[in-house]
Amino acid sequence: MREVECPHCGKPVPWTPESRWRPFCSERCRLIDLGQWFGEEHAIPGEPGDGHDLPDDDLDDEAR
Repeated sequence: MREVECPHCGKPVPWTPESRWRPFCSERCRLIDLGQWFGEEHAIPGEPGDGHDLPDDDLDDEAR
């Protein structure tokens, strides 16, 4: 059986359908990691965006 390390705590996690939170060992580790993305502790390297891909705040709801 293949195992991976939990990205948060390093605990071994079996890579099977029964491992509900894979690649994390638990929901707790998954939520901690998600919080780190929201808090911008994790980031994907690259050039900053120019904002052209964001919706226009001046449009009304029908135009979106």
